[in-house]
Amino acid sequence: MIMEIDIQIVNNIDTTSVYQRLSHCKSGGICVFIGSVRDSTQNEKVEALDFETYEKMALKEMEIIAKEAGTKWKLNKVILHHVHGRKEIEEPVVMVGASSAHRDACFEACRFLIDTLKIRVPIWKKEFFTNKTVWVTEHP
Repeated sequence: MIMEIDIQIVNNIDTTSVYQRLSHCKSGGICVFIGSVRDSTQNEKVEALDFETYEKMALKEMEIIAKEAGTKWKLNKVILHHVHGRKEIEEPVVMVGASSAHRDACFEACRFLIDTLKIRVPIWKKEFFTNKTVWVTEHP
């Protein structure tokens, strides 16, 4: 069976369709992680975040990560979506998920997907505070 992959860089994360995107007749488990903008970091008030990406490279790396997950676990579907642009408090900014026959595989794969995406995908985050702006990761 061929695993289905859904990767996207988007303006807005559509959390309402995630079940439909991951549902599969052979999947007894679906696991999803959604990351959102929180209102503080290291005791400082965050006003917003802004994400920049090298989209072509980001999509290519996201596909590689999804395929790696498919070799480690028997998955039916994988989703990796990340936003670009300015996002306000409580807005979702990243959504990853996996579906599989059993829960262990989709839990482990979901953790792998978000952790690996954050390390390897060329997406940069700028935090806007009341009195300053900071790039969270080095920006070329």
